[in-house]
Amino acid sequence: MFGITEEQLAEFGMTFGVGAFILYMLFIIGELAWRAKAGKMGTFILFFVLSFGMLGFVAKSVIQKMWGI
Repeated sequence: MFGITEEQLAEFGMTFGVGAFILYMLFIIGELAWRAKAGKMGTFILFFVLSFGMLGFVAKSVIQKMWGI
């Protein structure tokens, strides 16, 4: 379809699609902290705890690029 393979489409979705979704989740966390009036420490804790899973996804991508997997 459109001259790309299924593998190329999946790779595009995993990098840009999931990346856009991560940015959207960070926006939601920031909105949650703002509406809850969490303060600086509460906002830091929200971002740290709720973004920990996203950090694992980014680390996996970096490790794959470094090792050439």
